[in-house]
Amino acid sequence: MDLNELNHGQRSRLAFIDFSLEYFGEVSRADLISRFQTGLAAATRDLASYKQLAPNNAFLDHKARRYLRRDQFSPLFSHNPEAILTGLSHGFGDGLSFPLEPSDTCFDAVRLVHPKADFIASIMRAIHHRVPLKCSYLSISSGESSREIVPHSLVNNGHRWHVRAFDRVSGSFRDFVCTRFTQLEVLDQSIATLEAREYDKQWNHIVELELVAHPSLQYPQAIELDYAMHEGALKLEVRAALAGYLLRQWNVDCSKQHSLSGGEYQLALKDSKVLANVSGLNIAPGWQLEE
Repeated sequence: MDLNELNHGQRSRLAFIDFSLEYFGEVSRADLISRFQTGLAAATRDLASYKQLAPNNAFLDHKARRYLRRDQFSPLFSHNPEAILTGLSHGFGDGLSFPLEPSDTCFDAVRLVHPKADFIASIMRAIHHRVPLKCSYLSISSGESSREIVPHSLVNNGHRWHVRAFDRVSGSFRDFVCTRFTQLEVLDQSIATLEAREYDKQWNHIVELELVAHPSLQYPQAIELDYAMHEGALKLEVRAALAGYLLRQWNVDCSKQHSLSGGEYQLALKDSKVLANVSGLNIAPGWQLEE
């Protein structure tokens, strides 16, 4: 038996068995039936297939009627830790065919901002069909206004979701917070060439940021471990339009002399010159202070 020869459903069930053994140390036919709504015979076949592919990973505890993880376990699948933690904390169901069942032992950060599903749907339809949106938008600086935008991407900036779009009022590409729309209407009309994603210069410009442990720290090695730094640095390639958000989210000291103080500043930007052609840096810690 070869994993590559299995269909998507079979691979999903075997990956679940593999995941359960690695992270929980056990799996049963009842677990498979509950997760995939399959029958007893199908669950038995899946466990037999897994044992054929990985004979040294598990053994059957007849009394408990569960397969238990062996000490010599070697994962059959590569399980992304970020995906696993997200799945554990929020639930592995898709919310449609499978219910969400969050873990009671693994918890994600509390989210305070929740966009409306119908607004996200409208934005995604406009992006998919490359058409504009007519909207009412409430800004904290100028209040409510009516405008037309041409969205091309949805982005989570670490705190909330926003949409990157061409704004026909200002004639430029801007970010709009998804929760600040009060009305949205997808327009059935074509967009101008210069309103397309390809002409968003800040979006298409890639900046390499080199982050280091803040020089004020007594034990920088702890931060180097946190961020899996190589030779004392973490190199990231990010879109210029998103650089400010990243620097703010992780409290990166962007001042030339790394002069910001406080326990929240554990990272520093090695060379602030890389931000020379980046806009929207008013939110980057220390940037205004020096510039």
